Amino acid sequence: MRGLPRRGRGRLLLILAVLAAGAAAFVVVMNPVGVPASGAAGLGGTVRTKWGPLSAQDRTVLVKVRQANLWEMPAGQQAQQRAAAPRVREVAGIISAQHMQLDAATRAVAEQLGVLLPVEPNGSQKSWLREMSGKFGADYDKTFVLRLRAAHGQVFQLLAKARAQTENTVMRSFIESGMKFVNTHISLLESTGLVPRRALH
Repeated sequence: MRGLPRRGRGRLLLILAVLAAGAAAFVVVMNPVGVPASGAAGLGGTVRTKWGPLSAQDRTVLVKVRQANLWEMPAGQQAQQRAAAPRVREVAGIISAQHMQLDAATRAVAEQLGVLLPVEPNGSQKSWLREMSGKFGADYDKTFVLRLRAAHGQVFQLLAKARAQTENTVMRSFIESGMKFVNTHISLLESTGLVPRRALH
């Protein structure tokens, strides 16, 4: 890898990170230990658990957070290699590492509640990863920061709504922890000075 040009290194690191995340997710999903609550956690309605009702919205939170982890971990790892600004590289490293922690918590809660998780990012997230792979220098930094800032804003809104409505104590604790991660990441991304006012939502 040392002999590769910087562009090739960054792309190779992204591919390896995506493959590693997918492999880890495959192991978890193909070997679920948890039993679906009341045998129906994969369905659309609310089901009973000993920690309180588990709603469709609760399950959506786990799925969406898992997908966020699956694209932001490799994005952060790539940015550590490719970003031009030292602050962007620093922020990328923190975000990537914290998403690894959040992903472990997401998988643990999903296993506890019997919720199956996706093994790859959604279509939009994959397109963002491809977009970033084609950027370099200051253009890369701006794209990385704006894509992650927009995504975190959306996830924060989802978590805030779910926190106000969930009746499941396990989910309540998970959502509160997740909101702290997301809020930290929003602040970190804004600290780069690359988030314009129009993106603050």
